Amino acid sequence: MASANVSCVTEFVLRGITDRPDLQVPCLVLFLAIYLVTVLGNLGLIVVIRIDARLHSPMYYFLSHLAFVDLCYSSAITPKMMVNFVAERNTILFHACAAQLGCFLTFMITECFLLASMAYDRYVAICSPLHYSTLMSKRVCTRLVAVPYTYSFLVALLHTIITFRLTYCGPNVINHFYCDDLPLLALSCSDTHVKEILIFAFAGFDMICSSSIVLTSYLFIIAAILRIRSTQGRRKAISTCGSHMVAVTIFYGTLIFMYLQPKSNHSLDTDKMASVFYTVVIPMLNPLIYSLRNKEVQDASRKALEKGCETLKILRWRK
Repeated sequence: MASANVSCVTEFVLRGITDRPDLQVPCLVLFLAIYLVTVLGNLGLIVVIRIDARLHSPMYYFLSHLAFVDLCYSSAITPKMMVNFVAERNTILFHACAAQLGCFLTFMITECFLLASMAYDRYVAICSPLHYSTLMSKRVCTRLVAVPYTYSFLVALLHTIITFRLTYCGPNVINHFYCDDLPLLALSCSDTHVKEILIFAFAGFDMICSSSIVLTSYLFIIAAILRIRSTQGRRKAISTCGSHMVAVTIFYGTLIFMYLQPKSNHSLDTDKMASVFYTVVIPMLNPLIYSLRNKEVQDASRKALEKGCETLKILRWRK
């Protein structure tokens, strides 16, 4: 019965960011520029970390995975959003919508826990520097990355299966620019009570668990920094976690803005604007934050560019 009802809707219509025709082309140009910076920045960061031996440390291992996650969840949303700026009908097939939701949830949840893993790494580096290589061994780092990926995939799979086993037999216009849980639930003809409880439970657990790890780590880090007597020592300790603090503040600040608004001020339109920030803007900002505030990454990037230029010169000379 359920499968027969689901077949009534074979595609969804995405309302998008704006329905004003005069803003379609400017928005396309803007988001294309942002996406190009996102792809080049994150891919560049991954390549630089992989090829430069000086960056083969736990901190940069986590950073390369953060760049990969940013690239993936931005790519799950942004290309389709840009196509919709120029398409006559902003449609997405039923199964494509499920795939988009699953990919987005997987990488979004992974980012939450990767930031927590990175906070723990900085805690160990500053509070237990003599035991850092033991506490942050290759096996530990692998687990601190593998667990978020595995957990996020399973949670995303559960949410996606439940969402797309609901009955959709009426309106098919999603008031969003991508397939998200809450706008989809608004279109369902069936009882969504269980699904709403699951969203609340898992979102609450993910936010509380990951943010608690981050906050606890930084409380210990701040306490350790305050015990350092020399100004230079304090400055060096702060510089090792400054970029991560900025990235965490932006990421969790956006999520808090979305989910802790007063109900009277909450709307799907507000969610759309916040969603643009964490699906499109944050993946672009992260590589910039870690590059501009990190001398080691800057030096490695400069070295990689110089090698690339030398290689091109040799190839041209041979021709």
